[in-house]
Amino acid sequence: MSTRREISYKKVNNMCYEKRRRDDNIMGEKIKRSRKRLKSSSGTPVATVSGRCDFLETLPDDIVLFILAKLGATAACPADFVSVLSTCKRLNALGVHSIVLSKASPKAFAFKSENWSESAHRFLKQCSDAGNIEACYTLGMIRFYCLQNRGSGASLMAKAAINSHAPALYSLAVIQFNGSGGLKTDKDLRAGVALCARAAFLGHIDALRELGHCLQDGYGVRQNIAEGRRFLVQANARELAAVLSTTPSALMSGNWMTWNPLPHLRHGNMVGPGCSLLSDFGCNVPSSEPHPSNRFLTDWFSGKILSSGLRLCSHAGCGRPETRKHEFRRCSVCGAVNYCSRACQALDWKMRHKMECTLADTRVDDGDGEDNGNANYDDGMVVES
Repeated sequence: MSTRREISYKKVNNMCYEKRRRDDNIMGEKIKRSRKRLKSSSGTPVATVSGRCDFLETLPDDIVLFILAKLGATAACPADFVSVLSTCKRLNALGVHSIVLSKASPKAFAFKSENWSESAHRFLKQCSDAGNIEACYTLGMIRFYCLQNRGSGASLMAKAAINSHAPALYSLAVIQFNGSGGLKTDKDLRAGVALCARAAFLGHIDALRELGHCLQDGYGVRQNIAEGRRFLVQANARELAAVLSTTPSALMSGNWMTWNPLPHLRHGNMVGPGCSLLSDFGCNVPSSEPHPSNRFLTDWFSGKILSSGLRLCSHAGCGRPETRKHEFRRCSVCGAVNYCSRACQALDWKMRHKMECTLADTRVDDGDGEDNGNANYDDGMVVES
């Protein structure tokens, strides 16, 4: 096809082909540029996919650390935190930063005993070295009771106690009361009462209950029945507040206020286990959740036979084992249960043992273990209006 001046037009097919080739060249250049590693203002390489920038890589490290610290503080289980670390290399590197590990919640390292490994031990050690007080206490309990590394475990618990960690203070008090890890002569009742008083001042429920019984009985401190009674009432009040704040489903259902009289009020009928305070009034609500370290101890020693006839604390929420024969106190009525502390004995008496305890026909006493009756603890746990 040509004009009057005999100038030929380009063929349409050739024009389309050239346009297509130009477009392909332009797209090729864009793809090449998109595959290059760009540099952010901080010098961090920015990964791109299909020409789109990965904005996570453009964030400064301090912002990423802040985000990871928030995620670690709100983790509901170890898998939540591990899944974040396995996302990419950068998160894996920043996730073990001391700022992140120091903020990790207790549930982030609440490992199950069957999942315990050298890597779990190493992770807990990193958290404790970063200044995580809960990690110090948890690793201290595991080392002291499970791994039988008494010195290292006690020092880690002491590190947490120095930072006013109430469960660590109470655990050290139990160790002092029993002389755990040593001989019977290593007991230091005054030190146990002092540690218990510090934990009670911080609002620890078991410490308040233990201190109340010590004051009532004159155990390691001058006897003061009225003051001991006050601490027991305060422990029950805090226990009630903890149950009502942590079990909103029980409040919504309305079953927690169901009246179920106690066995001695119902002429021998059994009542199911519930909160130790409200069971005094015949109400059944879920008991408070034990600390992750106590849960680990319970799972660790469940199904295991302790060496040399050692025994476990009979309170289901404790899990502490004896470190020598006849270390724990024993029920003077049936002789079938053992407790690491007066608080555990009082709790188990209200929740379970009161309905099971019967006078034993014969009792074998093969040592100098301590026997303690339950009647005194029953009276001490009743809250008067």
